Amino acid sequence: MATMRWSAGWYGGTGPGRRPAGGRPVSGLDATWTSGWPPGRVRTVADERASLTVIGECGADEAQLQSALPVVRARGWRALTRWPGSYLVVARSGETLAVIGDLVGQHPVHYRTDAAGTWWATAASALAALDGAPVDVTALAAHLAFGQPDVLASRSLFRGVARVPGGHVLLVGPEGVRGERYEPVAYPPVALREQAPVVRAALAEAVAARIDDRPVSADLAGLDSTTLACLAAQHTPVTAVTFADERLRDDDLAYAARTAATVPGLTHHPVPGGPGTVYYAGLDRLERLPVTDAPNAYAVTASIKRAVLDTVAAHTPGGGVHFTGSAGDAVLSAPSSYLADMLRERRHRRAWQHAHAHARLRHTSAFDVLARTRPASRVDLAGAWWQTAAELRRPARDWIPQAQRPLAWTPLLASADWMTREVRAQLAGAVDQAAGALVDAPTRLADWSVRQDLAAVGAGTAGWRALTLADHGVELAAPYLDNEVIRACLTVPADERGAPGQYKPLLEAAFTGSGVLPGFVLARTTKGGFNAVAYAGLREHAPVLMDLLGSSSRLAALGLVTEAPVAEALARAAAGQPTAQGALHLVVAAEVWLRQLATGRVQWWEEVSGRVAAE
Repeated sequence: MATMRWSAGWYGGTGPGRRPAGGRPVSGLDATWTSGWPPGRVRTVADERASLTVIGECGADEAQLQSALPVVRARGWRALTRWPGSYLVVARSGETLAVIGDLVGQHPVHYRTDAAGTWWATAASALAALDGAPVDVTALAAHLAFGQPDVLASRSLFRGVARVPGGHVLLVGPEGVRGERYEPVAYPPVALREQAPVVRAALAEAVAARIDDRPVSADLAGLDSTTLACLAAQHTPVTAVTFADERLRDDDLAYAARTAATVPGLTHHPVPGGPGTVYYAGLDRLERLPVTDAPNAYAVTASIKRAVLDTVAAHTPGGGVHFTGSAGDAVLSAPSSYLADMLRERRHRRAWQHAHAHARLRHTSAFDVLARTRPASRVDLAGAWWQTAAELRRPARDWIPQAQRPLAWTPLLASADWMTREVRAQLAGAVDQAAGALVDAPTRLADWSVRQDLAAVGAGTAGWRALTLADHGVELAAPYLDNEVIRACLTVPADERGAPGQYKPLLEAAFTGSGVLPGFVLARTTKGGFNAVAYAGLREHAPVLMDLLGSSSRLAALGLVTEAPVAEALARAAAGQPTAQGALHLVVAAEVWLRQLATGRVQWWEEVSGRVAAE
């Protein structure tokens, strides 16, 4: 049986009669367990009126936790999410239980309620296993069609299992169960130069919170990962690794070697590519992939991640912590979608200036940039969802690159066009309902888009962490996804973070003159990419992908893909033509997940007596 890290708890009048298989009770909390977490990553403080537990990488020391008990009694939930690190909070104030995940879903919170009480868990699959609840086809369709977790905000991927959206706390008490927002949908803006020292401090604290007696390694590639590696090297020796497949044809390796030669504490090891280090390798042996609670984007790139961690393992004692720059792009810069907000707010002169600069970078005209942007500036989020629902009811579209379609709050991905008409109609109805029920909606497209991008990256990084733990016993650290780093960065307006003409100006302002990063790193304007190994994988593993997504496909059985458009997308890739790469990535990950669910590899529950209750 496979194992997973997760936490769960019960709130009800009588004992639940079961517990997580192999779970450890959490002291200070009734009927609360962790499974797979090291004891040192589960800490509790309590008095007669309140208790507080943090699960994960939390930078608060014991004195800080103890001093937070009055905050728990006052129900100041947001304050409990402001320590460095990435962690789950479980707090009790009187008869009220509060469960608080992180902002981006690395510690998701789900629940289900019946007449006897409420179960909550960080794994929706576990709650579904209580009575064999099936996959929610419409929720999975939304995952594939939009890639934005909060469109159907309170629906998990299983029927009858509710999801707590990011920025909300789950409150369970005698009066019932509810989710309550604690995080604002947008932050009061602070100018980039003024906020830069706050960003530097947040990143430094996030890195320091993970450094103890474990060996430390780090990706050393782009600007984001290099920043983390250099911050870590201020505390301890760092084994730095760079994936250096010759097909990539970028300058990551050159910059990495120069950085390691300049920064004390960094020892650099290139990771050579090979025939097996391509996307989609190994999908003919799904038993080698760890089971995850949701579709794992890194199932597609597992062979590359394994090669990187094999190199780490060869040069460290093992059981360490590995830093990655995931989500750096999302928080340190911004896509040009902020132009829609400028137009909506009638900042026409500045929008025109930025459009000119973006147009030069894309070798197009400012008129074309603004023409693509303007439709999104004329509608709010609810209106955009009604438009999306109407589009789902129309016939499927022919494929063109997403960048050639008009900008949208919730763009339809190519995978939406691969679904049956019945599934598209069901999804349209759900989106209409979500638009009608929308509250606390952001008014800026940039604010909505970055939160959704971060939630998607957070869920994916949770899958990557499962891979590093299962294969190498290594803890993955992604500081750009920490609550306080996100808050520090997103306080800077999107048009300053993403201003054209300078690459990642927020990071440059934060670290210039700090002595952390060499000047040549901050002056870098290039970024590596994985397109070459992605398309190589599509070509080389097309037969396996066709088998996954063909007549035996679980997605096809649910109406979530149809064979002809998938075959067409794979044929385009085999011919060296552009294709719907992102959509293929999503559907392959979802197909792998459905097949893993069917194997029952995880034993989720056991009766208190020890007899298995659910798998």
